[in-house]
Amino acid sequence: MTPDPLTFADLVARARGLAPPEGRALLGIVGSPGAGKSTLADALLAALRADPPAGEGADWVAHVPMDGFHLADVELTRLGLRDAKGAPDTFDVGGYVALLARLRAHDPADAVVYAPAFERDLEQPLAGAIPVPAAARLVLTEGNYLLLEQGRWPAVPPLLDEVWFCELDDAVRRARLVARHIAFGKAPAAAEAWVTTVDEPNAAVIEATRYRADLLVPTAVLDTLGTPASTP
Repeated sequence: MTPDPLTFADLVARARGLAPPEGRALLGIVGSPGAGKSTLADALLAALRADPPAGEGADWVAHVPMDGFHLADVELTRLGLRDAKGAPDTFDVGGYVALLARLRAHDPADAVVYAPAFERDLEQPLAGAIPVPAAARLVLTEGNYLLLEQGRWPAVPPLLDEVWFCELDDAVRRARLVARHIAFGKAPAAAEAWVTTVDEPNAAVIEATRYRADLLVPTAVLDTLGTPASTP
């Protein structure tokens, strides 16, 4: 008997089930550039906040993107990595791991844990932009390299309860990437060139990690969430 296809409602229920009666769970969402990771995280966040567990408020769930740990352009320039922005070695991996560990520890003394965001209009990280309240029993985190086995990235999965991989159709993903770069100021030719020379090599690295994921989120589900304008 063929199992019923996965739905967004299934994902909401599975995410909800990760939260422990006490303490905190962390759910990772991974995928190649343009796969819709942020769109999925935002949709889950909205659905889970709209229907919190008994006795909880909307702040029972939070969202902390990995992209807040992009190195700033001034540091990328110093390192000679400005034209490789978005590659695995252009992030503060140690800082991201430290934040995940702090979130998992769920110290009662931490009324709020602040996380950085990535400002798309500026294309720069923004410190202390995302508050994670003590009430958050489930934290969603998404990014490209959560399952990478290079450098310090292998320290990430042990801090997560599950990791889901977004496997959006490649042609759709690439078209969304080009459109996103154009929307944020690149000329069409420059957008195509960046996707070809930077995003797609990174995508090949990320795609090779999909087998480590706990769940594959298919195109059919991701398509129900709409077309993202600015998601990584």
